[in-house]
Amino acid sequence: MRKPELAAAIADKTGLTREKAGEVISAFTDQVSAAAARGEDVTLIGFGTFNIRSREARSGRNPQTGASIQIPASKTVGFKAGKALKDAIR
Repeated sequence: MRKPELAAAIADKTGLTREKAGEVISAFTDQVSAAAARGEDVTLIGFGTFNIRSREARSGRNPQTGASIQIPASKTVGFKAGKALKDAIR
């Protein structure tokens, strides 16, 4: 499901216009992104938790040449599904 399809489904369920539902989705993603940039977790009870995960520096291989390369440490966003979401997909 893409963003326009999600906005349409939310609009149908809530009575909002598709444009307003799209604005709500954009506001939600903006706030999750801002919290992640600050290093904060975002928890939606029953749905899941977005959190920051650190990756250590490591060595790897260039798949084209086979040469060894150093991959620097980085941060990424992870998601852990909540119980209600896990139960819904079983």
